[in-house]
Amino acid sequence: MNLSPSTLDAPKPEEKVIAEIETLGHRLANVRSSVERVIFGQQDVVDQSLITLLAGGHALLIGVPGLAKTRLVETLGIVLGLEDKRIQCTPDLMPADILGSEVLEEAESGRRSFRFLKGPVFAQLLMADEINRASPRTQSALLQAMQERRVSIAGKYHPLPAPFHVLATQNPLEQEGTYPLPEAQLDRFLMQIDVGYPDREAERQVLIATTGITEAKPAKVLTAKDLLEAQKTIRRIPVGESVVDAILNLVRSGRPESSDLSEVREHVAWAPGPRASQALMLAARARAVLDGRLAPSIDDVLALAKPILRHRMALSFAARADGITIDQIIDRMCAPLA
Repeated sequence: MNLSPSTLDAPKPEEKVIAEIETLGHRLANVRSSVERVIFGQQDVVDQSLITLLAGGHALLIGVPGLAKTRLVETLGIVLGLEDKRIQCTPDLMPADILGSEVLEEAESGRRSFRFLKGPVFAQLLMADEINRASPRTQSALLQAMQERRVSIAGKYHPLPAPFHVLATQNPLEQEGTYPLPEAQLDRFLMQIDVGYPDREAERQVLIATTGITEAKPAKVLTAKDLLEAQKTIRRIPVGESVVDAILNLVRSGRPESSDLSEVREHVAWAPGPRASQALMLAARARAVLDGRLAPSIDDVLALAKPILRHRMALSFAARADGITIDQIIDRMCAPLA
């Protein structure tokens, strides 16, 4: 097991916790292997998706059509033993189409009563395809359910299943007829996962594997109960003071009013809040376990900085006009920690 200086100052976990972490690490290796039988050339995307689920969060997958985003969600549902459902977001989609609604029923006795019909949000793994095509009202209803993990219909609360995760997709190309998510609502997503094109060898594998008579099928490795236990184990992993300080320094350096970086003070219009620090703490723990380690390091924080921070920051109009990108700003924020 590799130990970096930033993991040496972490409190040593109890023997029982060590055994749980090691067992979880072995099982996650099987999860990753099963997913990669179907998803080729997207290791970072697969890992970031698994980290999001282990941390108990939701993810926004951004990429052009045809990059297996839908297939990834379906595969994760099978491998993790989760009940999965899919919503195709359109401008005419109403909140009731997602959350559910009450219908008036009449019994044989003539007595009338309302019965709640659950919508597709009542799933353990929900895919919201092209979420930016849904109206702001529908987006808000979904994002509220993501945050509160319950829905309110006719004054009554209905708890959502546990675990409950949303993997939403967004097409960065076609923006006509879309409703971009406000920054405050984007903060509900633990990560923004950018899905790029596979390399040549991976695309060759896709061609061979998906155009024959049969295709490889993912195997179930975990259950919903196993995932809930894994999420509890992740929260018991100790984190060293140097890693905590690195997270705080990184997030706070992105706030113009407190940053020492001139690039941030001049170009950042909207900065990450405390939820970004919480996301980095949980995700760093999950990444450590996924890599077979007992404690996270500063390298984990650096590796997760972009997917966790890029949707929690916004550039000023002048910065966008000058061709400056959020990734460039985050690189500058990470430099003192590298």
